[in-house]
Amino acid sequence: MANIKSQIKRNRQNERRRVRNRSERTALKTNAKHVHTAVAAGDADAVAAELHKASRALDKAASSGAIHKNTAARRKSRLARAAASSSTAS
Repeated sequence: MANIKSQIKRNRQNERRRVRNRSERTALKTNAKHVHTAVAAGDADAVAAELHKASRALDKAASSGAIHKNTAARRKSRLARAAASSSTAS
């Protein structure tokens, strides 16, 4: 345990951020799962809606620092590719 007052405060801040980031990252996984579920169901409207939600959530997470911006871009690209492949297969 830290003895320095500023480090004690820093530890409290880091813990709050860790919990917030973890829940945000978990929500991103859930959003991605919703996209993949919609792709599997073959509902084009649902795919578009879920893809929009997931992309927006990824951008927000990247801007807040929960994930890196390149990670967000990579995940968005993969989701968009999955959505596009479902529309061409239909």
